[in-house]
Amino acid sequence: MKNLNDIKRTEVVVIEDNKLFRKTLVDFINQSSEMSCINDFISCEDAIEKMKSNELDPSIILLDIGLPGMNGIEAIPILKSISPSAKIIMLTIQDDNESIFNAICNGASGYLLKDSSSDKIINAVKEVLDGGAPMNSSIAFKVLEMFKNFVPEKKDYNLSSREIEILQLLVEGLPKKLIADKLSISYHTVDSHLRKIYEKLKVHSASSAVAKALKENLI
Repeated sequence: MKNLNDIKRTEVVVIEDNKLFRKTLVDFINQSSEMSCINDFISCEDAIEKMKSNELDPSIILLDIGLPGMNGIEAIPILKSISPSAKIIMLTIQDDNESIFNAICNGASGYLLKDSSSDKIINAVKEVLDGGAPMNSSIAFKVLEMFKNFVPEKKDYNLSSREIEILQLLVEGLPKKLIADKLSISYHTVDSHLRKIYEKLKVHSASSAVAKALKENLI
């Protein structure tokens, strides 16, 4: 039997300028048996410099919006270009429509308010790793309300019937495992379909695919 210390933990980077909140995040991430904070930064510039030097390749980035210098929304595409596989979860006190929309469209995989409990944030990391797009209920409501105001753009992305079916379930908030169970197909088959969906929609995350599906009335 493997020792728990030998099990690979999900590597997380925290970018947050509030010292007390940053320390709190780092502490409860490191207290989890499944995750480890490999570095934390007070600015996007510092994180980007470190990641460009190939010293960091996190699976998850917890990213504040209101940072000194480059803000979190501006940093998302840069961080994604350096580490395409990294999933970015926004942690912020801002829940205005513009911030939500811009963060999702830039490639954020989730969006949580800073008053979320430690369990909620840890569960959000797990959900993102499983292909979900976690949001506070209040933010999810704002997203739905926000997209009601957009005129749907009819575009043909040549999605297959199965891909449309999976995209529909993704919009409903189901993670990959539950999608697989519901459709009676394997987890890896769902993962393969999702990669094709992302490629066709020209997005890089589940949240961006959901945003595009809602905005352009694809489902």
